[in-house]
Formats: sequence, C-alpha cells, structure tokens
Amino acid sequence: MIYFDHAASSYPKPKKVAEAMSEAVLTYSANPGRGGHRLAEQARLAVEGARKKVAQLISAPSSKNVWFYQNATMAINQAILGFPFKKGDHVITTKFEHNSVIRPLKQLMKEKEIDVSFIEPNASGLIVAENVIEEMTNRTVLIAITHASNVTGAVVPIRDISTYAKEKNVVLFVDASQTAGTLPLSMEEDHIDLLAFAGHKSLLGPQGTGVLISKNDYGLTPLIVGGTGSYSELPYQPQSWPDRYEAGTLNTPGIVGLAAGIDEINSRGLDDIYEHEQSLLKHFVSESEKIEGLKLVGPTDLTKRVAVASFTLDGLDSHEVAMILDEHYHIAVRAGLHCAPIIHQALGTVDTGLIRVSFGPYNKLDEIDTLIQALQDISEAF
Repeated sequence: MIYFDHAASSYPKPKKVAEAMSEAVLTYSANPGRGGHRLAEQARLAVEGARKKVAQLISAPSSKNVWFYQNATMAINQAILGFPFKKGDHVITTKFEHNSVIRPLKQLMKEKEIDVSFIEPNASGLIVAENVIEEMTNRTVLIAITHASNVTGAVVPIRDISTYAKEKNVVLFVDASQTAGTLPLSMEEDHIDLLAFAGHKSLLGPQGTGVLISKNDYGLTPLIVGGTGSYSELPYQPQSWPDRYEAGTLNTPGIVGLAAGIDEINSRGLDDIYEHEQSLLKHFVSESEKIEGLKLVGPTDLTKRVAVASFTLDGLDSHEVAMILDEHYHIAVRAGLHCAPIIHQALGTVDTGLIRVSFGPYNKLDEIDTLIQALQDISEAF
C-alpha cells in the first residue's frame, strides 16, 4: 500500500514507537500517579518524561503546562468550551477550520450568545493577518485559528497575528494538528497562548494521543472532573497543573509512544522533514499539471503551504476516485469534505468533495510517480 493520508494520521509509525508502547504494556502498565509502588512510579516517570519532551519541542513554559488528552478534538474542546466566555464576547476564527473548532464555537454561539467572525482566504487561498486584525473589536477575547488548513495546506501567518493579539490582550488559541512535527513552533517566540495538536499525525505517535498547552492561567473550566491521584480529600477538582485538566487514568502506552515519535523527529530534524515533504509536494504539483481535467486548490506559492494537496478530476466524484485508487492501485488517499465544510463552501466543492493527498517523512518520489500514472489512467478511462 502506498500511503498518502498523513493529514489524517501518519503511517507507518517508527519502529521505536511500537517498541516503547510494547515495553510500557509488558513491563510497567500500572496507573501513573495512582500509588507509591515501583510500577506506578515507573509509569509516572515515563509520562512526565514525555511531558518534558513535548514542552521542549514547543518551547512551553514548563512541563506542567502540557496536558494530555485522547485526541486533538478533546484538547480543542477543553480550550474553547472551557474558556470563560460571557454573553456578547467576540471570537475570530477562519473558514479553514476543522469541525473540532467550528462545532464548539457554534455550540457557544447558541449557549452563551457569543459572536464569531469567520475570516475568508484571499484570492491566493491565504489567510491575511491584516484581515484578522481588522476584524478585532473591543469585545474580542479570543482568536481561535488553525496553523495550516487540512484541505489546502495553506499556512496561516501566526506570528503576524499573535503580535497584535498580544498588544490587545486577546488570547490566541492555535490548532497545530497539521504542523506540529513539520513546522517549527514556539509558544514563546510565536506568542501563542493556547496550543493544541494531535500526537498521531506529523509527531508520528499513536492514535489516542492529543495535547493542549496553556502558557498562562486563562481560567479554563475543566470539561472532565474526577480522579487525579492527588488531593483526593478535596470535593472539587484540584487547582494544581496538570492534575486539574487530566482527570482519569492517562494513556501511558500512547503517551510513551508519542515521546518516541518526538525522539524520531528530533533525530531526523524538523528542517530535514519539512524539506523532504516539500520536495514531494513540488513534484506532485508539477507532474499533476500533465493530467487533463485535474484541478488543484490552494496557494500556488508552495512555500506557504504544508505537504497537502487537494484536487478534483473533471466529471468524477471524489469518493469514486479514492475507491479506484485504493482497490486497483493500492494507493490510500482521502476524499470528501475532510471535516472542514466551511472551506469547501468557500471553494464551491461541497457537493463533489475533493481528493486529498498528503505526504509524510517516509514517502518517496517514485510513489508520487505511481500516483500520477494512476490518476492519468483514471482521467483517460473516464
């Protein structure tokens, strides 16, 4: 199988990820922070070691600011639904957003009567910082924005936006699910207040892992309360971090697998990964121009997008193309709306959907050539 669905989840995982998870399950699968015996302590230390690696990768203030969740969606929900909104508060977001951002905001529009502005990409398919800044009012309390579109790959100029947000004391929340592990990120230098991402995409970890990092205390209400292994005498959730935001038993095998994925990224280097994936993207875009009826969406300036490319083939449903690629060519792609309906509305592709290919650190140029030939065959056949 040739795998081009890294924007959904990376595959294959590094061998060290599987080995770390296996070791956790087989040798110290006790409850981290729930007991003083040696296995519980070993599990706790493994989780704390992973927390430190995440903090170092993203330049978080400290490891206690790093909170683990089941996935990015849960982390995003904690940031948005947990935010202390008041009636009439204003949020700025974009039309790039995944449903994990859109749906919590829509829920809050109904329940707390907040206002939300959706910034549209310009003619080049990019979100312009000035458009975000112009939308800010004295009621704006939060900017909730993706770092890169999971449909077009377009990268949002976070630092240009964050500098102004900081001046106005507006909290900046960034969904980095498509960039953590591919593009450099720094909570400090990028002035990011809240940062969420998946562990199973470019960070090369397993499913069942997500992260929320909070630079400061923004008064988030915990979405889940319960056992923390600490302050058990209290009738309410403890105030200490990360306990306050991590009720229940953590996914120790998944978390140590994520740590091993980060080790692989650090070993190879973010620059090397980015340059490799960019070379694949450039090759695909260049070769796709030879296919009659294939239309790409997104920025033509490839330096302003991650290695994600979505397109249509004239006269063909996106799901049909994906099925043919899977069944006849053993190539895995993603078709449909990609859980991001608003950008599809802006692109006019809600009815047909798009075929999306997304490249990872282990893909090769000859795999791109195989894909191009398959698309050429399909285009000519239909």
